[in-house]
Amino acid sequence: MDQSTVKKIVDEAISENKSLFLIELSFLAGNKIKVVVDGDQGVSIKECIRISRYVENNLGREEDVGLEVTSPDISQPLTVIRQYRKNINRILKVKTNEGDLEGKLVNTSDMGIHLSWKSREPKPLGKGKVTVEKNAEIAFENIKEAKVKITF
Repeated sequence: MDQSTVKKIVDEAISENKSLFLIELSFLAGNKIKVVVDGDQGVSIKECIRISRYVENNLGREEDVGLEVTSPDISQPLTVIRQYRKNINRILKVKTNEGDLEGKLVNTSDMGIHLSWKSREPKPLGKGKVTVEKNAEIAFENIKEAKVKITF
């Protein structure tokens, strides 16, 4: 199975819907292909089926191939800049080289993300604590892992 041909076919299938983008294309043991697709407004089952059928119809049948087309699991880390952009205004848990942060994703750029959160800190004078707004600019190269915090 030619991996570049499969990638081209998958890209063609995804390009039919401009809101979709590829997260992962894996070639697994036993002639299995795993395609993980995300979208700016999520991915419907209907879109996964459409992509799967497109790939199957254009692969040919000379080889027996197992194909799985899916959307990313909410518990999986963000891996593509476009995933960060679609999650603006959501709470992220970010592991960096300097430590862990949790805050609202305010903005993204091609270089990194901007997080904002509130923290209770001791007053500069006197007893007690005060709520302080904190911000952090984090470069993508410094992010070990970032996940959307699931809140109910």
